[in-house]
Amino acid sequence: MKAERNKTIDFSLESGRAYAERCISVSKPVSLEEVVNKTILGDSLQVLDFLPQRSVDLLFVDPCYNLDKQFHGMKFSKLSDTDYAKYTCAWIEKTLPLLKPTASIYVCCDWKTSMVIGSILNQYFNVINRITWQREKGRGATMNWKNGMEDIWFATMSPRYTFNVKDVMSRRKVVAPYKENGKPKDWEETEDGRYRNTYPSNFWDDISIPYWSMPENTAHPTQKPEKLLAKLILASTNKGDVILDPFLGSGTTSVVAKKLGRKYIGIEKDPLYCAWAEYRLEQAETDNTIQGYTDGVFWERNTLAEQKKLMQKKQPKD
Repeated sequence: MKAERNKTIDFSLESGRAYAERCISVSKPVSLEEVVNKTILGDSLQVLDFLPQRSVDLLFVDPCYNLDKQFHGMKFSKLSDTDYAKYTCAWIEKTLPLLKPTASIYVCCDWKTSMVIGSILNQYFNVINRITWQREKGRGATMNWKNGMEDIWFATMSPRYTFNVKDVMSRRKVVAPYKENGKPKDWEETEDGRYRNTYPSNFWDDISIPYWSMPENTAHPTQKPEKLLAKLILASTNKGDVILDPFLGSGTTSVVAKKLGRKYIGIEKDPLYCAWAEYRLEQAETDNTIQGYTDGVFWERNTLAEQKKLMQKKQPKD
């Protein structure tokens, strides 16, 4: 029995059969209309061959890191660096024909696989940056530094790409408020304190890993936070653009795309994870909130009280 406040999505495939049945399979060439806003049940290295070419505006890839890892009974076994490089090249070459000339690419990895993936991406794309984000969780290590960071490589198909920097501003408390002619310079005074909206950097320390009391949390072992996806999607797409995630997991990419008015294609080979994704997509129809993203800006971690006050002010009065 779960505690009352435990919102973790963890139903069985049997009880979630109705959600699993909403997913589709793809075994022949299809049009964009047939797969857009769909969860595809299947092996991405097979499915990708049948998707329409030059249809994707943003590719988000969260592949298996090169670690021994269990995913609901399916195991990814650690490979040599050479074999992991071959695995990386395999999914890149499958996705490459699907990308528009103006598409952007984000690839997640840990510190060790980052060394492999970064050099490979440079062979296929224009590598623009590497984001490092603080996981905030992680197992302690007695003979090493605790691993609390992950990387996301940012690349593009060409020098012509979307980047909406004004849509991904960070909300920060002002420590040393500076005034010019007696007025705040680059910050504002509010009822809840002094704040500044700052340009985003490539180090993110404001991401909370989903935990048991958050509605977005699932039992997937490597789920990415909705806030993280929201930053990437807002920066690198416009409303109506198509986002492809070939390793969808529990559906975070599709869910955030839907909440932000984008189109999505998600591929996942585990039917239970597909069911969880479809359940979350259903929830997004009535709740498009993203924790940590309010009033068009991304708040610092642990500023939930200020966000709630802001949302309450926006509620219509009787």
